[in-house]
Amino acid sequence: MACSRRRGAYALAACLCAMALGLGGCGSDSAAKPAAPAQAASAQAVGGMDALVRQAQAEGRLNTSTLLPHWASYGALMDGFAKKYGIEVVNDNPDGSSQQEIDDIKRFRGQPQAPDVLDLGDSFAQAAARDDLLAPYRTVGYDQIPAVQKDSKARWVNSYGGYVSIGCDANRVKTCPVSFNDLLKPEYKGMVALTGEPVTAGSAFAAVYAAALANGGSFDDIQPGIDYFAQLDKAGNYNRANASVTAIAAGQTPIAIEWDFLNLQHADELKGAGVQWKVSIPFDGSFSQYYAQAVNKYAPHPAAARLWEEYLASPEGQNLRLVDFARPVLMDAMAKNGTLDTTLAARLPTVEGTPAFPTEAQLAKAHETVRTNWPTAVPG
Repeated sequence: MACSRRRGAYALAACLCAMALGLGGCGSDSAAKPAAPAQAASAQAVGGMDALVRQAQAEGRLNTSTLLPHWASYGALMDGFAKKYGIEVVNDNPDGSSQQEIDDIKRFRGQPQAPDVLDLGDSFAQAAARDDLLAPYRTVGYDQIPAVQKDSKARWVNSYGGYVSIGCDANRVKTCPVSFNDLLKPEYKGMVALTGEPVTAGSAFAAVYAAALANGGSFDDIQPGIDYFAQLDKAGNYNRANASVTAIAAGQTPIAIEWDFLNLQHADELKGAGVQWKVSIPFDGSFSQYYAQAVNKYAPHPAAARLWEEYLASPEGQNLRLVDFARPVLMDAMAKNGTLDTTLAARLPTVEGTPAFPTEAQLAKAHETVRTNWPTAVPG
């Protein structure tokens, strides 16, 4: 029996009387009811992992967006999730960008085809959080993730990352470049490409940040990176084609600035096409960044969305990242607790020094600078 909290001696006496008779106590029910998946900030809130799995399986579907199968092992991750839980994964617009994911959340809000989950560059994740598009959610291993790799309100959390690198077709390029300064040489005319546009794609945005660090810029000042690409363009070296595996194999983009996990994977993928793809991390502009995971605040399949986050953060999901050379955010924690696949981890290139990361304010400022200044500095 629960007694209401009315004011006055009568209510107090009634409660005391009920307690004396063994009928109950004053206040609310002792056990809180589980939250609905759409409001759950953790698996515990819905009654635990088993309950979350049941509810996700009842939904039967997960909508993802812009996940390339070869990017950070997403093909294996989507297949693994579907097989483990019996949930259909529908991946829309695999060649899309971070900005397009955010646009789709807004465009399809309240519709069954809206993305349930997002994979975003950190600057885009922060923008989505500021626009109140993301649902707070803490995975089981949330506390093990370094503070610099997650939102303080748990609206997004990093899952994997890498370093900006330079990939080069050694069969088409006589001497492969190893620095941003090298890329300005006349011998690389029309060869240097990015993956996407810096205004909309996290990989290309990171390339601009790395170029800034190589040319007197800082986390507080990305403009030198924009100026560098304007100079690269003026020299005739900048190639506007998207540096995909197909473009590389066809000889359209002999040099590509992109994440090391993509360039390293290209080296394996292109062997069959006779391409000798060499990869180096530029010593004059070493820049590391991670990609964030987030749940759409208005996800049409909220339980499946949260279960996906748990899967990506599990040892199984984190080790799968290593298959395609991406660095899992929980790698240090897994090395300590013995769940890391050390054979896969040993394949990653060694990088000197401890990586540093821009703050949220610095990323927001850099993103706005690129959005404003890139289109005029390096017109499409």
